[in-house]
Amino acid sequence: MHLKQRLKFQRMTPARVIVVYYFIAITVSAILLNLPGVHRPGVHISFMDSLFTAVSAVSVTGLSVIDVGSTYTTFGLIMFMVVLHFGGIGVMSIGTFFWLIVRRKIGLRERQLIMVDHNQYSMAGAVKLIREIMKIMILIELIGGSVLTLYFTKFYDSFSEALLHGMFHAVTSTTNAGFTIQSDSLHFYFNDYFVQLITMALIILGAIGFPVLIEVKRFLSSKEPAFRFSLFAKITSATFGILLLVGAGIVLLLEAFHGFRGMAWHEAIFAALFHSVSARSAGLTTMDITQFSEATDIFISALMFIGASPSSVGGGIRTTTFAIAILFLISFARGKSVIQIFGREIELVDVFRSYAVILIAILMVLAATMIMTITEQGVPATALLFEITSAFGTCGMSLGITPDLSGIGKVVLMFLMFVGRVGLISFLFTLGGKPQKLNYHYPKERVIIG
Repeated sequence: MHLKQRLKFQRMTPARVIVVYYFIAITVSAILLNLPGVHRPGVHISFMDSLFTAVSAVSVTGLSVIDVGSTYTTFGLIMFMVVLHFGGIGVMSIGTFFWLIVRRKIGLRERQLIMVDHNQYSMAGAVKLIREIMKIMILIELIGGSVLTLYFTKFYDSFSEALLHGMFHAVTSTTNAGFTIQSDSLHFYFNDYFVQLITMALIILGAIGFPVLIEVKRFLSSKEPAFRFSLFAKITSATFGILLLVGAGIVLLLEAFHGFRGMAWHEAIFAALFHSVSARSAGLTTMDITQFSEATDIFISALMFIGASPSSVGGGIRTTTFAIAILFLISFARGKSVIQIFGREIELVDVFRSYAVILIAILMVLAATMIMTITEQGVPATALLFEITSAFGTCGMSLGITPDLSGIGKVVLMFLMFVGRVGLISFLFTLGGKPQKLNYHYPKERVIIG
């Protein structure tokens, strides 16, 4: 029977194997976060809340039904940082890293799984990609954690306490997890622009995509006079930057006479910029976002729905999906049948994939909203939509309703967090099975549209 199960597992598609591995990662995380010495004395967490925390940590979402700082000991916070890397770097990256340490050969199957987990189109250079990702992530976290630790020494009595807060903050920012030791996120640092700038830099480095960081590294170290960035890097960087700046501008306009009223101009600008960056997928806040207007809540929901870049620590439909959909609309309005940008043309199959992801994502969010309006009586629909898009985009921003949700509501959010981390393409392939190539075609016929 064991041999049959093994053969059945080997015949599974890479997408289904990845989903299984993330389920295993959630199980392992739930165990790690319930080890002896992890919880503070007298703290008890229910099974549902413990499972919700594990899913939120593995999906690096940050939605929480507990107070992390008052729940976990120092050992517990270290375990928490370990769990955050399961989702932040990816289960296959972690697994491959340990395989490399024990000098195990990385076979064809493992390379296929790495390709699926990081949304790559080729297995070539898969192991090298993992090495690069691990080096870059560790370097970013160490530099960010060291800078914050030295800065935090003025806030804490001992260096060890400053080190714990500095490293935890660096890890949760780089992985875009959104968890904090403080109970009020980063409200204490509302006027501390140094901490905000470091945090925003770490969030962006984690969310912009590992391939982009690798290309930037090669560009800086390359001796080639005509180094060329890939189309993916150009579209991702441009879309990420535009969404960041436009998002900050719109939040500033919407809240200028509402949530930001009475603030100094620099406070309002930093608040708008920080929450635009954090809405990519980080979920950290520097003020009480329940003060925001419903218009801002809906707009931030849209930013969280888009999420971060592919092959990054974030979720959502991803920036390239959004960019290709918008570029196609612009090209179609101009009478063009193809997308041309940066001297290249986008493959038609990528346009199909983009609209498939967007359609499925919208249907999932609508279905989740309908279910939770039934199960969460008395909660405004805007707050539910905000929570749902936060879960799907693995962002973690919340209007404070998470701890009071029903069991069904928590299950819905756990499902969305899981799908958001695994990715809709992998999730669709999990449901549909192996991609099929047709050997025949029926006669084509036009259909009236619009």
